[in-house]
Amino acid sequence: MKATVRHGLTILLTLAMVVLSVTAQAERKLLDRVVAIVDDEVILQSELDARINTIVGRLSAQGTGLPPRELLEQRVLDQLIQESLQLQMADQMGMRISDNELNETLANIARSNGMTLAEFEGQLAEEGVTYQQAREQIRNEMLTSRVQQRRVGNRVRVTDREVENYLQAQQANGSTDAEYRLAYIFIEVDDPASEASVDEARETAQALRQQIANGRDFREVAVAESDASNALEGGDMGWRSESQLPSLVAPVVPDLEVGEPSQVLENNSGFHLVMVMDKRGGEQQQFIQQHRVRHILVRPSEAVTDVQAEQRIREIYQQLQDGADFADLARERSDDPVSGSDGGNLGWVSPGQMVPAFEEAMNQAQVGEYFGPFRSQFGWHILQVEERRRQDVTEQNRESQARQAIYMRKFELELQNWLREIRDEAFVEFKGEYADMNPESEEANPS
Repeated sequence: MKATVRHGLTILLTLAMVVLSVTAQAERKLLDRVVAIVDDEVILQSELDARINTIVGRLSAQGTGLPPRELLEQRVLDQLIQESLQLQMADQMGMRISDNELNETLANIARSNGMTLAEFEGQLAEEGVTYQQAREQIRNEMLTSRVQQRRVGNRVRVTDREVENYLQAQQANGSTDAEYRLAYIFIEVDDPASEASVDEARETAQALRQQIANGRDFREVAVAESDASNALEGGDMGWRSESQLPSLVAPVVPDLEVGEPSQVLENNSGFHLVMVMDKRGGEQQQFIQQHRVRHILVRPSEAVTDVQAEQRIREIYQQLQDGADFADLARERSDDPVSGSDGGNLGWVSPGQMVPAFEEAMNQAQVGEYFGPFRSQFGWHILQVEERRRQDVTEQNRESQARQAIYMRKFELELQNWLREIRDEAFVEFKGEYADMNPESEEANPS
């Protein structure tokens, strides 16, 4: 009898443990539920919480005030949806970021912030982000950037006439090359065809400007209220030279004091506020050292080993020492067909045009001497620097910066249009407590 009772108790305890285990597993699953379906992928509660923690940590470290938790959740969820759509595109297009490329990017980020990788990892930890989380987030940002360049960059064209008009306008306005650290707020008009919708957005923007003028932190307002893609970064646009300012804000930024919000600016997409967070620099002439250089190349191939190529270049070098004509030897023996046909001439070469090994040799060579032989990724070289000069490239750089500025202005506008397009075309369904964000819910509850 006692054995039977003991056996019964054992079964009851086992069943209890099973029930508790199943309950615990169910609770754990509930903690990581689906919050949204985005086309062929899902967004989990854990992903949402992790991203919120990252943003809260960064904003807190900056001293930026936080919006209400519910609003922050909605904004971060919207960000994750846009990111998911773009990452799915990247996967469909076969885009990949290798570990080596990712490691190099992380090292560059740390270096640009004056930190070692270990210090960078410590900074992330202070913001509540693990190094692994940071790696994956940066990998995703690199992928979305490439998708945007592929899909949006193809829509943008910059003509020579646009560059010319831009430079003429700059000159007429007396623009300089000062740089500005900008923050930005965008209030989108829900229905541009509706006068009431336009008026509502305008009043919102004006009210926010007044709050900022009365002392509310600009970045806090951006996080809570801006419809721009960089809202969760406090509206930070980074450093922009005057030539790179978006056309809408270019006329007003130079006249703003640091920390002063602009007046409300309007264009077809909505209403805008900008603030200069910091300012540096001014117009300066820019000079570079250029080299007029010629070379002879012997390239290894399937028929010529590297040892044989080196032997040939040394023979050529000896011929030069013995008085042979450089141009004649280049025409006869150089494996660079373009320069070889012109006696080895490469013309005037600017910094960064050549591979590192060639540029290093070019910088070391004395004017007029035969320098080499030396090895680059293309093969074995002998070069001669015929002349050096200090060249003013201010105008050339100004044109390049103008072209880039026009491109970025067009790109940013097209990017916003494209992001709206892919969101409108996507299947997005919110789950659980976020279900009232579904369009059907909004129609059922117009308030």
